[in-house]
Amino acid sequence: MNALRRHWPRIAITLLPVLLALAHATGIWPLTALERLDHLIYDIRLRATMPRTLDTRVVIVDVDDASLARQGQWPWARDTMARLTTELLVRQQVAVLGFDVMFLEPDRSSSTERLRQIANGPLRHMPGLAAEIERLAPTLDHDITFAGALRNRRVALGYYFTRTPVPSAKGQLPAVPLLPPDTFAAGAAYATGWNGFGASLPMLAQAAPAAGFLNTLVGETGDGAIRSAPLIARYEGDQAQPGYYESLGLAVYRLANGSPPVRPLLAPGAAPQLESLAIGRLRIPVDQTASMQVPFRGPGGANGGSFRYVAAADVVEGRLAPGELKDKIVLMGATAPGLQDLRATPVGAAFPGVEVHANIVSGLLDHRLLAVPDYAPGYEVLTVLVAGLVLALGLSLLSAPRAVLLGAGTAAVLVALNTWLYASHSLVLPLASALVMVALAFALNMSWGYFIESRTRRGLVRLFGTYVPPQLVNEMLQRPGRYSMRAESKEMTVLFCDMRDFTRLSEQMTPAELQAFLNTVFSRLTNVISAHRGTVDKYMGDCVMAFWGAPIDTPDHAALAVRAALDMTDAVRDMNRIHRAGGRPEISVGIGINSGVMSVGDMGSAARRSYTVVGDAVNLASRLEGLSGHYGVEIVASGTTRDLTPDYTWQELDSVLVKGKAQAVAVFTPLTTEAAIAAQRTGQLQRWAQVLAAYRRQDWAMGRNLLAPLLAADAKKVLYQLYAQRLASMALRPQDPSWDGATRFETK
Repeated sequence: MNALRRHWPRIAITLLPVLLALAHATGIWPLTALERLDHLIYDIRLRATMPRTLDTRVVIVDVDDASLARQGQWPWARDTMARLTTELLVRQQVAVLGFDVMFLEPDRSSSTERLRQIANGPLRHMPGLAAEIERLAPTLDHDITFAGALRNRRVALGYYFTRTPVPSAKGQLPAVPLLPPDTFAAGAAYATGWNGFGASLPMLAQAAPAAGFLNTLVGETGDGAIRSAPLIARYEGDQAQPGYYESLGLAVYRLANGSPPVRPLLAPGAAPQLESLAIGRLRIPVDQTASMQVPFRGPGGANGGSFRYVAAADVVEGRLAPGELKDKIVLMGATAPGLQDLRATPVGAAFPGVEVHANIVSGLLDHRLLAVPDYAPGYEVLTVLVAGLVLALGLSLLSAPRAVLLGAGTAAVLVALNTWLYASHSLVLPLASALVMVALAFALNMSWGYFIESRTRRGLVRLFGTYVPPQLVNEMLQRPGRYSMRAESKEMTVLFCDMRDFTRLSEQMTPAELQAFLNTVFSRLTNVISAHRGTVDKYMGDCVMAFWGAPIDTPDHAALAVRAALDMTDAVRDMNRIHRAGGRPEISVGIGINSGVMSVGDMGSAARRSYTVVGDAVNLASRLEGLSGHYGVEIVASGTTRDLTPDYTWQELDSVLVKGKAQAVAVFTPLTTEAAIAAQRTGQLQRWAQVLAAYRRQDWAMGRNLLAPLLAADAKKVLYQLYAQRLASMALRPQDPSWDGATRFETK
């Protein structure tokens, strides 16, 4: 939860693309660009999964340029169409013949009307001429000839629907629609609606047993590509019986299978939607326009390899062997560019319109049907929401390399799931909104991390990097918002380390030598401080100041400071060994440590500021550092520091009143592990405590007696010598009832 609160702006900015994608998925704000991308993804996937094999069951009789050159311009005379129909249905014995051409106008090439004009004109007085013409009319009228070729044959004619402000009707629709107008509940649109049509001449429509509309649906995003085709459409005009009529592809399929009835199947729910059309055991999934996705087999055309193309002229001229097309489903259409029946599809920019219907028939025969389920919007919302939440949390909390892996992995999972549902279950589900959301979420999140959080991190490094140990800076970078230069009061530990006799040393060196010497010493001491998580405050001549407990909260700040002080004295001894070998002067240090409440933050003037600590506790540490030489020890710490570090062994030095303090402070020095073990083994610390107790109650004789063994064991110890002198001096004075045992220091 702390991480979420810390990164909430980054999480919020990542959720913006999620909200945008949800608005598109729910229809609140549909985006054409996403729809186009979905179509592009669909097209790529469709082309990648097409069978690209020849369907030998369906044949296309093609009115191509060669056929026009041999048989003349289109439309051909109806007697020619009659010969073509008879050739296919009788001599070739095809199973079904569907026409992707229309016969809207009477055949003008028939001679019947001209003969009637002659019989009623100049030759009207010739006996029996008019009667003979009427007797021969059926054989001379090409429309009647064509109608005779269609009658009682398995033929489906084509027609088209229109929708205009002023309805128009031409020709004749099938006498009975596929489904009556009351098939579906009122108030809902289950198919595309039309109020006009253009159909074949009544005599032809009445002769053919079936007919189907040729309308297809063009993509709504402006690319003009045909991806789906309605199987049923609603006619709601008054020039024919209202109801639901079937498409040419469906009509041809039904004719080939004995014209079984069609049953609409609705998806359950408060507002039922048309889910599929049932033809026997076949379930054809359809969308809200009663359209099916066209299951393209290949790139299309005579060289596309999906269907056999036969030139219409070859059929008319009888060039095919008898029965060569036996039991085939034949669709007649035109691919000649001048006849304008080439369509844009996902698999080709100039795709023959007749092959669109051929693909529908082939897909129905194979049950190779793609479905756009009614729950597609819900699927889109779910994938966007889940992926968006994963990215919002994951990208904000993970490191950059892992965030890249998460973004790529999320996109891969979305693509894999969508592809699996398409390949295994023939489901066409949206993917564009989720992918775009992933890309935008990743871009925004990474941009926020780089430009906002990285700027904060860089600022943090710039502020603290020069005096805060690198490991602490790295920890601070995990939560940069918590750290600033703002002053605050907190319990901390401060340390002062000063080189003794620095003036004497500096007089023995040139400026360049002194500079190199100080750089070496300070670098070594600073490394020790940094290793123990300390923050270097400043260098003051021959003194270094450091503190623990800021900017990162450090509960064990006192213990770290004491350990650092002990290691600093070891480092000084190591440097002295090197100095002796190199003939350079040795150094000694005095260290003062104090713990307490102090103010830390960015302090100074407008011209120069620094991150430092101030307060009475800091001043006391500085005073304690000055006492180290007086007591002959390297480290002097306050009683407060000693109380915070019970794991160390301490030797009390004195109770002192330093300049600026009104109350006495107990001061101690920490013992190294070896010294502590030795002192405890010999009981020196207990005896020393007895010496101090006798000293403070002014029992000088007892004090000298207790100190004598300690002094004998370690005669060079300055602390013991100091108290021996004090006890001897005090013994010459009368006891002072007001004496508190504290030693007063008026200077640093």
